[in-house]
Amino acid sequence: MHIRKASVRDAKAIAKVHVDTWRTAYEGIIPTSFLENLSYQTRMESWEMTLNKVDNYVLVAVDDDSKVIGFADTSTRPTNLETNSTDLTSLYLLQEYQGRGIGKLLMQELFRYYNEQNYDSVYVEVLKDNPTKTFYEAFGAKHIEDIEIKIGEKLLIESIYKWDLKSMGNINFKGDHLCLNT
Repeated sequence: MHIRKASVRDAKAIAKVHVDTWRTAYEGIIPTSFLENLSYQTRMESWEMTLNKVDNYVLVAVDDDSKVIGFADTSTRPTNLETNSTDLTSLYLLQEYQGRGIGKLLMQELFRYYNEQNYDSVYVEVLKDNPTKTFYEAFGAKHIEDIEIKIGEKLLIESIYKWDLKSMGNINFKGDHLCLNT
C-alpha cells in the first residue's frame, strides 16, 4: 500500500470509493434514498473537474495491486475567506481498509503539503453524528462551531474544526503519531 498524488485517470476509481464510503459511513445519518441515488458517473465527472483544477491537491491510497482504496482532497472552499488558510475537503477510505493506519498516512502527506505551502490554518467540516470525527481531533483539530446543513431532505449538524498551524509549530510524524514541535 502506498500514497501518491492523484491524476485525472484516477477519477473513476476515486468516484467509486467516494460513493461506496458515503453509503457505509453515512448509513443511518443521511437519508437512505439520498445515498441510494448517488451516481458513480456523476461523481466521476465531478472528480475529473476537481483533478483538473490547479489549486486542488488530491492524494490516493492504493493497495499492492494499484487499486485505489482511499483518497484525500484539499482545496480552499469559496466560503473560506481567511487569509492563508485552506480546507481539508474530503478524506475517505473503503470500510474494509479502515483502522489500518492508512488515514494517518494520508494525513501525514496532507500536513507535509500544508507545511510546504506555509498555510496558517486548515479547516475541516464533518457531520456531527459521524463517529470518525474523533480522527481529526486526534490530529489536533479544534472544534470551533456547529452549523446546520441540509442533505437530501434532512437537516443535519455539521461540526467545523480548525488546525491553527502557526500555533502548533512544526508538525512531524513519528510512526503513527503526530508530533508538534513548538
